[in-house]
Amino acid sequence: MITGYATLTEALANAVQNTNTFLQTHPGKFILITLISAFTILTAKLFRQIFEHAFTPAKHPHIDKTRYTILKRLLVALIYIIGFGTALYIIPGFRTIAEKILLGAAVLAGILGFAAKDAFTNLIGGVFIAIFEPFRVGDVVTVDGDYGTVEDITLRHTVIRTWENQRVIIPNSKITESKIINYTIHDEKILMHIDFTVSYDADLDLAKRAMKEEALKHPLVLNVAQETMGLPKDEHVAVRVLSCDDYGVRLRLFAWAKDQPTAFRLKCDLTEAIKKRFDKEGIEIPYPYRTIIYKKDINAKKKKRSGR
Repeated sequence: MITGYATLTEALANAVQNTNTFLQTHPGKFILITLISAFTILTAKLFRQIFEHAFTPAKHPHIDKTRYTILKRLLVALIYIIGFGTALYIIPGFRTIAEKILLGAAVLAGILGFAAKDAFTNLIGGVFIAIFEPFRVGDVVTVDGDYGTVEDITLRHTVIRTWENQRVIIPNSKITESKIINYTIHDEKILMHIDFTVSYDADLDLAKRAMKEEALKHPLVLNVAQETMGLPKDEHVAVRVLSCDDYGVRLRLFAWAKDQPTAFRLKCDLTEAIKKRFDKEGIEIPYPYRTIIYKKDINAKKKKRSGR
């Protein structure tokens, strides 16, 4: 070990002596090394300021301070390693050492890239959201079944405030691969529908008329002249026979609401109003009937028959 230490010390001393000779005979290289070193220091400081300004915890309270500090220091260290390694590579005596430093920086960059691949994927997703704007802050959206208002969009994730006042934090990489329903981006109006099933014995015309009248009386229903698959252009409320099921006929009411929250309130109100109207009109809402036969009853019947 002592021999190895002496060899390393001697190699460094020779490298320093050769460096002095090299710089004295090549003043242009000395200026270049000085410029590269100064540029490296300035770049590191500038990067640190930009990073701290862009990702300050005050602006992004959801950022983990520990990870934020570690990532900042690693990236600054990588800048120093690449810059000073390049400067040392110009000096013949330190070229071998510089090659090892640059190789180590490349390995470090590879490790950081692999370890932070999800972060970079989220970063790219955030850039795509900023460019193509599938939604904006304040838009009402549904992402993977989570309905709410977009509260914040960062380079890493998007924050959605649900109607229960909860914050759902979704990584941008997941959002770019998900189905997004945006209720605000172009037109906030919603064509709401409610399904009711009536019995086969019920008067269909009476049931349809009752559903339509209850909808027309509600103040939240919009009078919109817009043709859709469920409504013709001259109607803003309509009832359609949707299907004949196993135990009843399914009817669907279509009505316009100004936005998704209003559509939810309208659906709740009309469901209650139509149920009360059906009870008043004597319209039956069927449900499945089940006849349960116990095995002992079957055996008793068999014995009774055999006794005869």
